[in-house]
Amino acid sequence: MQPMTPAAPAPEHLTPTRSASAAYAATAILAGVGFVFVGFLTAIGAYDEVPPVGHVYGAHVEGFAGVISRLADHVSYFTEWSNAVVAIAFGIAAWRPHPLTRVKRVLLGSALVMITVTAIVYQVLLAPTAHVTGWSVLTNPWQHIVVPVMVVVVYLVWGPRGWLRRDVILPILIIPVAWLIWVLTRGAIVGAYPYGFLDASTHGWPAVLTTVAMILAFGVALALGFWGLDIAIRGQQRRRLAR
Repeated sequence: MQPMTPAAPAPEHLTPTRSASAAYAATAILAGVGFVFVGFLTAIGAYDEVPPVGHVYGAHVEGFAGVISRLADHVSYFTEWSNAVVAIAFGIAAWRPHPLTRVKRVLLGSALVMITVTAIVYQVLLAPTAHVTGWSVLTNPWQHIVVPVMVVVVYLVWGPRGWLRRDVILPILIIPVAWLIWVLTRGAIVGAYPYGFLDASTHGWPAVLTTVAMILAFGVALALGFWGLDIAIRGQQRRRLAR
């Protein structure tokens, strides 16, 4: 009777390799430093003032009196939420990967989907009309291009594989929905929104909610796409090992 081969560890108990941990840590640091750096520049009023079009963020009192208002806007951008989630999720993956619980898997999925949406929405809806000057020349590509590309590359190369499954597809939307509730509620109170396509005062609630529904549906489609990609990569790895 041949000895039994030990079963492969379940996805909840994956231990990343040293190179994977380094990649996760580098991703977390890049996103986290960007979030803090942009927050600092925002607080001191270092960004060039661009007159807001419609009811969007940008109108602040100059100097120290406008710090709270500027920081409140800073933490209300989806870009900052997605970069913060990347920093948290990949930081946990690097320094506390075991066990890979469902909460951690949802965080990783949210980071992957949110930062991808950030990159795509910026390039499609915001970049064509964005007036990038001053510090934005550095921080815009940092948060909208470099971090998203790094997240996707790290996911494709190091995984971890097998963590993105059916049970996290819809929970991935919890953080984006929480962000929407925050910015739309705050917008109704202060009369300003982070992005023009969320400007309910200008476009009306039906148009804004339709756009929101389309973006959420796109987020689900992205999650399903990454799930299918993960299955394909694992299948390719199994075939390579079987040779």
